[in-house]
Amino acid sequence: MTQGWDALDAELAHWATEGLRLPLWWRDDDAIAPTEALARLEALATRLDLPVHLAVIPETAQQELAQAVAQSSHLIPVVHGWAHKNHASADKKKCEFPSTRPVDEALNAAEQGMDRLKHLFGPALQPMFVPPWNRISPAMLPWLAGLGFAAVSTYGPRKRVQAAPGLVQINTHIDPIDWKHGRGLVPEEHLLTRLVDTLIARRTGQQDNAEPLGLLTHHLVHSAEVWEFCETLLRRLLDGPAHPWRFNERIG
Repeated sequence: MTQGWDALDAELAHWATEGLRLPLWWRDDDAIAPTEALARLEALATRLDLPVHLAVIPETAQQELAQAVAQSSHLIPVVHGWAHKNHASADKKKCEFPSTRPVDEALNAAEQGMDRLKHLFGPALQPMFVPPWNRISPAMLPWLAGLGFAAVSTYGPRKRVQAAPGLVQINTHIDPIDWKHGRGLVPEEHLLTRLVDTLIARRTGQQDNAEPLGLLTHHLVHSAEVWEFCETLLRRLLDGPAHPWRFNERIG
């Protein structure tokens, strides 16, 4: 173990001393079909007893995925946009729902995603909207509740509890994949330093600790190091102040 793990242990000890609890949730993106990687994800979630909110790409999702989800109490399907296709201009960061896309067209795509996954997953589907690349035009947000969505999830500490009336914001905060440098593990010290800073901010009231702390993963591209880090981190948190959080549209 490294100094980063020691610093995390020290911060978790402060949480224990102060009697604080940390809601912890897990979101995994880009599911389409059952794979060996998905089976590994589900097995880890089961061992930890921490459910995974599986962001499913509606356009290409397969019936076999719905069958796999139905057999697990630890896989919770949510809506991952529609097609996971970029609609941003070439000079902008990738986004399926950019501000330059007509709102009606974007909302139709979101509704289409909800409808297709309802057909596949039935009542197991939870009404959370996860825009691909964690980006979404603010102009869409006031309309999502009217489509049946109860939550939206992107990345980073939320600025407010509700993104729009009837639409709670529940973000992710830890992404272990180094997307710019080969998709391996972000340097462990960097990940742990950022996490400790986040925990300090939550413990001292600088960030909203009512928002579940979110781990963001992408099972289809995990290296061995990413798998190992995720399991070690989640066990460390759950052995400390963290308790598993599962989305429920009635409580946000």
